[in-house]
Amino acid sequence: MNKIIPTLSVMVLVGSLATSAFAADGVLLREQADQNYCHMKFPAIRPTTLDTDDPQLEGSDTGDVDVIDFYGACDESPTGMDQVMSQKRDEQFRFGRDYEDGE
Repeated sequence: MNKIIPTLSVMVLVGSLATSAFAADGVLLREQADQNYCHMKFPAIRPTTLDTDDPQLEGSDTGDVDVIDFYGACDESPTGMDQVMSQKRDEQFRFGRDYEDGE
C-alpha cells in the first residue's frame, strides 16, 4: 500500500508532462502513415483571429473546441497559412449556408 501512492503520483506527473509536451505545438494526435504523410488532429483556429497576423488555436477556455482532422504532410502547422485559408473558406461556406436564402 505504501508503494502504490508514490507510484501513482509519479504516473500522474509523467502523464501531465507528456500531455503538455504534445500540446505545445497544438497537435492533439500525430500518426505517421508514410515517410511524409501523417494523420493529425488539432484544434481549429479561433474565428476572431483568422484575419490577424497571429492566429490562435481554440482552447479549452472557449467551451466547445472544433477539431481539425487532417491528412497530409507531416510538417503541417495548425496555425500555418494553408490552415488559415482553409478555415476561412469553411467559415464563408458556413455563413452562406446559415444566412443566405439560396436563391
